[in-house]
Amino acid sequence: MFNQTLIVYIYAGLGANALSYDYSAHIECVRKPEKAQYGGGIITNPELDNGLKGWSRFGYAKLLHKESEGNRFIVAHSRNQPYDSVSQRLYLQKNNFYTFSAWIQVSKGNHVPVRATFKTKNGFKHAGSVVAQSHCWSFLKGGLTVDESGVADLYFELTSGLIASHSNHLLKSSGNPINITPFKRRGDPIENATILIERNKPNFPFGCAINKLILTNPAYKSWFTSKKFTVTTFEDEMKWYSNEPTQGKEDYSISDQMLSFAKGQQISVRGHNVVWDDPQYQPYWVKSLSGQQLYSAATKRLNSVMGKYKGQVIAWDVVNENLHNKFFETQLRNGNASAEFYNLAFGADSSTIMFLNEYNTIESPGDSLANPTQYLKKLKEIQSFPGNANGKLGIGLESHFDVPNLAYIRSSIDVLAATGLPVWITELDVKSNSNQAKYLDDILRELFSHPGIKGIVMWASWHPQGCWAMCLTDNNFKNLPTGDVVDKLMAEWGFLNDVVTGQANAFGFYDASLFHGDYQVRVAHPAQFKNSFFSTATSHSFKVTPLVVGSRNRSNSLVIQISD
Repeated sequence: MFNQTLIVYIYAGLGANALSYDYSAHIECVRKPEKAQYGGGIITNPELDNGLKGWSRFGYAKLLHKESEGNRFIVAHSRNQPYDSVSQRLYLQKNNFYTFSAWIQVSKGNHVPVRATFKTKNGFKHAGSVVAQSHCWSFLKGGLTVDESGVADLYFELTSGLIASHSNHLLKSSGNPINITPFKRRGDPIENATILIERNKPNFPFGCAINKLILTNPAYKSWFTSKKFTVTTFEDEMKWYSNEPTQGKEDYSISDQMLSFAKGQQISVRGHNVVWDDPQYQPYWVKSLSGQQLYSAATKRLNSVMGKYKGQVIAWDVVNENLHNKFFETQLRNGNASAEFYNLAFGADSSTIMFLNEYNTIESPGDSLANPTQYLKKLKEIQSFPGNANGKLGIGLESHFDVPNLAYIRSSIDVLAATGLPVWITELDVKSNSNQAKYLDDILRELFSHPGIKGIVMWASWHPQGCWAMCLTDNNFKNLPTGDVVDKLMAEWGFLNDVVTGQANAFGFYDASLFHGDYQVRVAHPAQFKNSFFSTATSHSFKVTPLVVGSRNRSNSLVIQISD
């Protein structure tokens, strides 16, 4: 007999096409939940103003409509199975993306996993989860991509659980609107002014992993340098088993050469990785060490690699894949081993961001080990360790996709970005299939357009025998369809000599949509500078940065004064 009671306060529903997507999320348990987003969308009776209208039980739970402190909610009690809960039947349309959210509370316990699930004619689809508590409300935000139209029942599982809010719009990547208004000294707008905008440097980090073959293969080097990537990661060459294959004999010669190459191309490097929590990826000699010997060896490794490359990398993946694996925790018999390694890392290189790098956090709604809630729980464990509160932390999402659920990707990033920490896509690839290039295009657009994402690195390091999961080029360094996608998007996003020209209207206004970067704008007065634009036009610099998560203001204004 299950004696856990599920309490549901529906928060959000369908967002109409004309509405901007709300990237906001809540990560703290609160006393009073908020109103329904999008007015409830397609959810019937989302605010529960009309009792249980539109709602039914799933399984054999009993439902109660209750109100407390002005909050109306549904209680599912007398539960016998994990899936016994409140439910609502919806009709979902193929190729629409649905986003939903709800506030969840349980009758007892402080860390109770609740998962949102859709029962469709093709099976059960998990679409989001949260760790719920008693005596306060936890926010569950999720999403679902529908592959076939039909009826679906939304419900909650207590070991994973439900919420519903449906949005049938997808935000594709788009620039930040910029309004440029040239004025004369006396304050009059200049109509019909000629405007030229040049991007000097993209400030959004976008790149691809590389391996040591780039040092000896001129064709590989030429292909990579032609792409205008701004960041890279070494596939294996900065990992422990590469730098210390034999205990006590460190070798950084290859990683030194690769770092020198990247610096020569003005490409930033992510430090990947300090230690790896997966038992199968330890240096062969590590597994025979006693607990104290392992701690000494790992500490030496951390201080060695971070000391050597301090100030030369922009990030460190400190304990890699720490949610799926517990090698150090187990071998050291210390549940705080990873948090302690982060403490040592903050001391070794306090100015660089330390990432928790993990897979399946945005790729797989069904992975209960690494979903956003579990990821945030691990982050809190690291931050709460003595001495770690002020350490610079970052969220690293590996992003190894099969078939992407774009709505779930977006909602998961919303939740993670609510921390205020930088979120990076660190190892993006798509499994080889007939839709690989299309999926890559969809994913990159979704990630680039999300204001919480601060950088993207693709995991497509070239090997003659084939890449890890996704190649961008064949062995003759001719683009594969995936490579064409990357080239197209980099051009679209302005990585390749972005220049915009135009003319102010009769009221002196000019609107442009620009991507992240440093820009130079030149404005020529139509009367004075007609024949000498490039030599005499007034020039100003400005920067376009990613939107703040949850921001309603999607435009910026630039006012330029020109002498009469």
